[in-house]
Amino acid sequence: MRISYKKLFKLLIDRNMKQKELAEIAGISVATLTKMKQGKGAISTLVWEKICIALNCKIDDFLELIPIQK
Repeated sequence: MRISYKKLFKLLIDRNMKQKELAEIAGISVATLTKMKQGKGAISTLVWEKICIALNCKIDDFLELIPIQK
């Protein structure tokens, strides 16, 4: 399985919120959000929790598990 954050960036568009705003509210770096957008590197569950709190949402509102096709 791989993780997709496309729902997160759609959610930001729907809420008219910039990545920089989310980073400031959630207390995470813009670099972390860039990593998420590019699908690179590991993102800790603490970051997920901070995003949930900042956006008042659930993890599955912004994270999607995608099966790896063989």
